[in-house]
Parts: sequence; structure tokens; C-alpha cells
Amino acid sequence: MKISKLIATHDSIIEQARLANLAQAYVTLRRYAERVQRARLSGLVNVRQPDADEGRLWASLTALEGKQSVLEEHFCEEELMEFADALAFVRQTSNLNLTFRLEALSAEFVAPLEAELKRAGVILDFDAVALADRPMNFTDSPTRPLP
Repeated sequence: MKISKLIATHDSIIEQARLANLAQAYVTLRRYAERVQRARLSGLVNVRQPDADEGRLWASLTALEGKQSVLEEHFCEEELMEFADALAFVRQTSNLNLTFRLEALSAEFVAPLEAELKRAGVILDFDAVALADRPMNFTDSPTRPLP
């Protein structure tokens, strides 16, 4: 492959990677929003990414209203990592510390991602039911915004 061809396709590849990361965040957050809705979870929560300096080795989802034990029944540690990574990508931060109402997850995060994907011409052609509880794997570093 010639370097001139690589240079010529650079912008297109960067845009495709950005859209792929947006799509991954959308599917991940939509899956969790559907779970929150099915379980009728609500209340003010705080999501934080791991921070070894603070002794936090896993992402955390803390109930600021309601019972913490209810959240712990619905999300395992690996799921919280995935959830926090998707939110961090959307917020373009590598040190997520976000407070929001859990019942607003879809309106606050999923709907804007869906609108952005549609504006970019992305067709949402997947079966939401099939994706409902399938684990998603973020690739690259979702917390690092693309150039």
C-alpha cells in the first residue's frame, strides 16, 4: 500500500472510527437504559470511573437517593465498567464523575446519541431485543476523544 493512499483516506478512517465509537456507546447506553426502565429503577445516582490513586479499582454507581442495594442487584462490576466507559466517551473525559437521574438515562444520553448517528446517515438496523442483555465490548480507548 502506498503512503499517498493512506494519507488520502486518513480523514475518512478517522470519521468511521468516531462513528463506530458513537455507535458502540449508543448500543451500550441503550441496553442499560432499557434495563433501568424494565426494572423501574430511578433516583439520583453518581457514576465514577476507577481511580487507583483514590483506591477505587472498579467503576462505581452510587445511589444518592434510594437504596444502594437495589442498584447492586442489577449491575455487576464488569457492567459498571462498561457503563462508565460509555458515559465517559460521551462526555469526552477520562476521569468520569457524573451525577444524573437514572430514569433520565435514555433522554439525557441515548436520544442525543441516536440523533447524532442519524444526522451522520447511520441506519439503526439492529434488533434491540437481541442486544438487550448481550455484553458489549468497547474497543480502543472509549474515554479518549478521537482527533
